Amino acid sequence: MYNNQTIISTCNTLITSIFVILSIALFASPSLSGYSGFASTIKGKNTKMSHDKLIHPSGHFWWGQIGHRVTGWIAQDLLNPQARQAVERILEGNSLAEVSTWMDEVRSDPSFDYMGPWHYVTIPPDQTYETADKAEGGDVLWALDKVINELKKGGLSPDQEAINLKVLVHLIGDLHQPLHVGNGTDRGGNDVRLEWFGNQSNLHRVWDSEMINSKQLSFTELADFIDDGLDESVVEEWQSTHWHDWAIESQSLLDQAYDLPENGRLSYEYMFKNFDTVQLRLLQAGVRMAGVINDIYKN
Repeated sequence: MYNNQTIISTCNTLITSIFVILSIALFASPSLSGYSGFASTIKGKNTKMSHDKLIHPSGHFWWGQIGHRVTGWIAQDLLNPQARQAVERILEGNSLAEVSTWMDEVRSDPSFDYMGPWHYVTIPPDQTYETADKAEGGDVLWALDKVINELKKGGLSPDQEAINLKVLVHLIGDLHQPLHVGNGTDRGGNDVRLEWFGNQSNLHRVWDSEMINSKQLSFTELADFIDDGLDESVVEEWQSTHWHDWAIESQSLLDQAYDLPENGRLSYEYMFKNFDTVQLRLLQAGVRMAGVINDIYKN
């Protein structure tokens, strides 16, 4: 018979052995190494992914997916019957919200590289679009002029009509994000490094997605929150303006966007001061998107 002391000693040894085995398995597992707190090494080189890439692997040059889908969701609800029917035909049953991120998704396809400059426009302070230098390959205003005029003219192949409509949906959203109208010095705020609630970020990303994602809402929830009792007179007023005017609006918001604390640490205060503007621009983008599509397919 074993005495109590022997049993206790044996149990302690067994527990210790199990703990060691589990610890080795945990830290050696490639799938878990990203959570271990240690960076894996290959041939002596540190292969730990930077914090910036780990948190945002897909880049940061656009309204986030939620923002774009909000604009498409709002627009879809404001289409007239003719436009709604046309959109359903062109997109083969997909909604404007579904295709709103298409221009970002095709960045992985080199055949669409020519669309890269279309996501933004550079208008330095105290200049207008007419006086500013134009980007080679076009910009967001040039691209909107192009695809809208082609859609109005008609005669496009089904594939090209679908592409033009997807471009229209995405770029109207982009144009309402203030930092897509850049000042020509910092790549639309991408070079303005800062912290968002303690995590590395940049000013462009904060406006594209950080503030929106911080609300932890789905795109339908956010759209319903900001599209609450929209007055018809406001819809008419917003839809009466031109996309070149929308660029001027975004440019006028840059001083607000660049009003940053000296330590570059953004959190609740910056959100409180700016999220109403984010919501307004999303709502305006959706309303105006519907207006443009209604005008194209009014007959």
